[in-house]
Amino acid sequence: MMRTPHVAPHAAPHVVAVMGVAGTGKTTIGPLLAARLGVPYAEGDDFHPQANIAKMSAGTPLDDEDRWPWLDAIGAWAHERAGLGGVVSCSALKRSYRDRLRAAAPGLVFVHLTGSRELIEDRMGHRQGHFMPTALLDSQFATLEPLRADEAGVAVDVSGSPEEITARATGALGGLSAPAR
Repeated sequence: MMRTPHVAPHAAPHVVAVMGVAGTGKTTIGPLLAARLGVPYAEGDDFHPQANIAKMSAGTPLDDEDRWPWLDAIGAWAHERAGLGGVVSCSALKRSYRDRLRAAAPGLVFVHLTGSRELIEDRMGHRQGHFMPTALLDSQFATLEPLRADEAGVAVDVSGSPEEITARATGALGGLSAPAR
């Protein structure tokens, strides 16, 4: 049995956004990470207005005007969790999106799930019941701006099992300093 690190219970918990292109496993890893950290999980897709879901379901990428209300809703949730901890999934593909989230929740930390296009496309092809078609993967990679050195967060490779990915994320987060109270 693989043992995984846990965040010390006395440490102030982070509010974490699990980010990355569609198909990296945000919806799988987010709840596992939240359980490991002992904090609530929020599914980022649940913050989308119905118009965004309809647009993506039709194979049309969202533009920034579509994303701002969605990001603001996620930012409000993260702000409410400050000092309490939480995990939310959110693609957060552009620096400007992450800046908007951090403006609402300054202590927000990102876990950027990364992987090869081939692996992610294969995973997307096997999932069922999700509104994001594989055809939009190219637009996701074209939009992606990886975390920069001045952004609080870690990059985690998505090869391996969900448990292995979650263990890597938990370990990487353990190396970050506790958020200010």
